[in-house]
Amino acid sequence: MLLAVLIANSEGNILVERFNGVPGEERLHWRSFLVKLGADNLKGVKNEELCVACHKSVYIVYTVLGHVSIYLVGKDEYDELALSEAIFVVTSAIKDVCGKPPTERLFLDKYGRICLCLDEIVWKVSSPS
Repeated sequence: MLLAVLIANSEGNILVERFNGVPGEERLHWRSFLVKLGADNLKGVKNEELCVACHKSVYIVYTVLGHVSIYLVGKDEYDELALSEAIFVVTSAIKDVCGKPPTERLFLDKYGRICLCLDEIVWKVSSPS
């Protein structure tokens, strides 16, 4: 199950988040955990270089694209391999919408289209086939 997709700016502010099956009271924990994980590990990482982590029974794959950080969280069949394929789709969609790896300003300028693409990706990934 794909549990979460979060996109944050370089200061750690959440720009977009999509949760699936995560109770409201756990979302704050995930937001702060992922932002801290990125702050600790994404310095000096190249564009689209994947980082992988495991926390309790879930997998996390995250990367940098331009000036934003992208995090995907999954469990069960969404292990690190499946998440790495999903994050490739997300980064490709963002690059297609923005025309290049985005700055924060470009990301916010294209926010509506990015959200539409992200919702379509998350909906297709999360729904049973």
